[in-house]
Amino acid sequence: MRLTAKFCLGLTLFFTHILQAQDIDYYLEKAKVNSPLIVDNKNQSKANQLEVERLKAQYTKAQLSLTANYLIAPIINRDNGSKLDVNSNGAQKYTGYDLASSNGGQYQALINYTQPLFNTQRYQTFAEQSLVASQVNDNNVKLSEHDVEKAVADQYILCLLDKQQWQFTDSLLQLLTEQQSIVKKLTQNGLMKQSDLSLLTIELQTQYNARITFLTTYKRDLLDLNVLSGIADTTFVMLPDVSMEINQDTSFSHFLNKYRLDSLNLTAQRKIFELKYKPFVNAYANGGLNAVYAPTILNRFGVSAGVSLTWNIFDGHQRSINIQKTNTLLQSVSAYKQFFNTQNNVRKNRILNELKGIDQRLQILQQQLSEYNTLMAFYKKELMQGQLPVINYINVMKTQTAARRDFLLLQTNRLLLINLYNYWNW
Repeated sequence: MRLTAKFCLGLTLFFTHILQAQDIDYYLEKAKVNSPLIVDNKNQSKANQLEVERLKAQYTKAQLSLTANYLIAPIINRDNGSKLDVNSNGAQKYTGYDLASSNGGQYQALINYTQPLFNTQRYQTFAEQSLVASQVNDNNVKLSEHDVEKAVADQYILCLLDKQQWQFTDSLLQLLTEQQSIVKKLTQNGLMKQSDLSLLTIELQTQYNARITFLTTYKRDLLDLNVLSGIADTTFVMLPDVSMEINQDTSFSHFLNKYRLDSLNLTAQRKIFELKYKPFVNAYANGGLNAVYAPTILNRFGVSAGVSLTWNIFDGHQRSINIQKTNTLLQSVSAYKQFFNTQNNVRKNRILNELKGIDQRLQILQQQLSEYNTLMAFYKKELMQGQLPVINYINVMKTQTAARRDFLLLQTNRLLLINLYNYWNW
């Protein structure tokens, strides 16, 4: 058992000095880079910016297009007997499509030029909505990064708890191994009973089993940290400790900014809806071939130009209904914002109260552990002189171990609460 404990301690020193991992910032950065949600929101933001450019081209730039048509509508001409007329020049008696609708055929090859007029406001309105959508995505990126930071930090803290409990168990193994050697010599000299040596051996085995449990848990939580960070590496590493402080209250909240952007988005959508009540004017021109009778096709090349106007005059009061709808949705956004603000203030106060209680308990436990260290030093001397039963020494050591693990758990909970407070106070 002594050799096994030394071997375990040797492995611990090896991992501690050789396989040092990156700190928490490394995992946070990897998680942000590898998160598909963050990448998607960034791409959505870029797409919205490109959409603004497309809208500018659609509503303010001229468009050039080519139109080509070839239509043949043959008839059976009965003006002078019955004959097939592929391209009629005005038959009176015939069977086939009505010449008034088909013209007997159609031959078109036109270049069309269209220039939107007076569309600057229309473009600006659409651009405003796209820019708001881009801001929403940018804020979603920040919110997603913030969520990732909390999840990764929480997992990192849990890994530290596993590491600290594992290392503390290693220190107990080292102490028990030393005590086992002393008691073994005292037993051989008849100053202690064999049962005392057996008690120490059993406790050594118990702590070795605990060490395996903590080490296994550490490995599991470390791999979960890699999963959260999107890291494919499965190498065993020792994470360095981390310290956290409570962030000061900020006058700007990214959580509340979400509701502000939601309101802007609703307002932008209302403005877009109201564009249908503004006149839409286009200037257009075309040139090329436009004929319905093949024999005269060479004389049917020409040009045309004009202006088109579309203006919605009345649509059953849809405009006022849409304004009421938008105002109703804005009230919902305001209600959500107010509720979150109230809820978040209460939540942060609750976390601060919990932190205050943990700090008080940590102070008491620290004093208690100091007393335990003094007591264990006295017991160690008495045990070496054969003046103290081993069972008393083990019982006190178990109580000290429980207090030490409570201290580690409180430290971990304190870090988790600070991380939680900083998450909401952002």
